[in-house]
This record gives sequence, structure tokens and C-alpha cells, in this order.
Amino acid sequence: MTTTILLVGHGSRNQAGNDEIQNFRQQWQALHPDWRIELCYIELAEVLLDEGLCRAAQGACKVIVVPLILSAAGHVKAEIPEHIAKARERFPEVEFIYAPHIGANEDILRILEKNLKSVMHTLAMPDPKTTGVIILGRGSSDRVANGELAKMARWLYELTEHELVDVAFTGITHPRLESIVQRQVRLGMTQIAILPYYLFTGLLIERIALQVARLQSQYPQTAIACGNYFGFDKKIFTLLDQRVAEAIAPNAPKMLECDGCQYREQAMQYDHHHHH
Repeated sequence: MTTTILLVGHGSRNQAGNDEIQNFRQQWQALHPDWRIELCYIELAEVLLDEGLCRAAQGACKVIVVPLILSAAGHVKAEIPEHIAKARERFPEVEFIYAPHIGANEDILRILEKNLKSVMHTLAMPDPKTTGVIILGRGSSDRVANGELAKMARWLYELTEHELVDVAFTGITHPRLESIVQRQVRLGMTQIAILPYYLFTGLLIERIALQVARLQSQYPQTAIACGNYFGFDKKIFTLLDQRVAEAIAPNAPKMLECDGCQYREQAMQYDHHHHH
């Protein structure tokens, strides 16, 4: 009997995004050749949660479910715990431990800072006082998930000399990218750095590229550049290592704070839409 780590990716209609998650799993496995790491997806890809949990439970005494998800919205708070509860009923002899999602933390801040520096080089190192920054996320009907981006924007503001650090979303909620670019131009920003708050590529990353190109043509007097998504940054691997270490610690809680709490019922009531 062994411990299985089940990495849970979101899944994308864009196969390149799913391929990147698979590549990520392979790279993480290479860093820990003695671990058994399985992969499944929440939606839009092969091997969904139920099947992934079933595979992970085979021959295991313990399954650590690790969400490869940045923000805790309905998937993290309700959907994954619901599937874990079913797996616990199907495999009562297996201990299922639900690790926290990646979250908004110091490591994510450092990735954003690094990506911002890269964009500033692309823009030929303009004055940060006149260079607006936009952290661009997916958007959610969950205010806590949206608030994680706002927290990162505040932290990045305090870490840099940029006078404008805003958040925008590609869907579901507001403000959208176009309105924030318009606002920053109106406030006198002569350059704008857009930082995608995404782990991997997908249809939304492609859409962002089209939006940025269109915005550049609409505001030719303003230099607009877009940074990379997080991808295979070493800090993401480090964060997942921490999640596993915390999960197997002797005094570790055996479930996430929202795994089984009343918030799950509230989260399930949210309208869950994807605009891919």
C-alpha cells in the first residue's frame, strides 16, 4: 500500500492547455521519482474527477488531492469536495486528504513581480510612475476568489513604484480589460503592463492576445505589453511540494477548511459559467 498524489487540473477545450498540465505533472514527477503522481481534470478533458479518484485509490492507503488551481471558487470549495466525499464512500479503506489550492501568497507575488520586470524590459524600461499595471484574471461569481487578485494587486503596488496597479477579468465579473485600459489611459499612463493571472495556456490566453492587439490599435499613443502566464515557474512546484508536506504532516488536518462545511452549499448555489 502506498500514498498517491492526485493532481487536479482545470481542463481546457484547447488541447495545448491540457498538454501543458500533463507536461507539468511529468516535470513534477521527475522532481520526485519516488512519488506516485496521478492527474485528472475538473472538466473539458479526459480523466475527470471521479475516474481520477478511482485510479488514485487503487492500491493506495492514502490519497492526497492537490488542486492545481490558483483561486478558491466553486470548483475548489464545492465541486472537488463533493467528488472526494463520493470517493470516501466507495473506498472506505482509503484515507483521502484534500490539500489547499495554490492561493494568493508571497510566492505568487514573486512570480507577478518577475513577470512585471520582464514586461518592463519589453517596453524598454519606462518610468513606473507613468506605467500602469493590470493583473488580469479569469473572473468568478465568488467574491473571495476575485478578492485574491485584489490582494495581489495591493501587494504588488507596495512592492513596486507603479502608481496604478489594477485588476481586470476576462469574464463573469467586472471590470473587464477594455475598461481598465481606458481608465489608465485617461489617468495619464503612457505605458500599460498586463499580467495574466493564469497557470497555463488555453482559449482565454489566446483571447487575451487578441484583446491586447486590438487595444494597442485603439490606443496607438500608449505602449501596451502583455506578460506570460505562470506556466512552469519553479515557485509553483515549490508551492505544491509544500501542500504535500503539510498534508502528510502528523498533525495535519484531514480536510480543507471548506471540505464539508456549510459554505459548500452556498458555493453550489452560485451560477457557474465558463466563457472559453
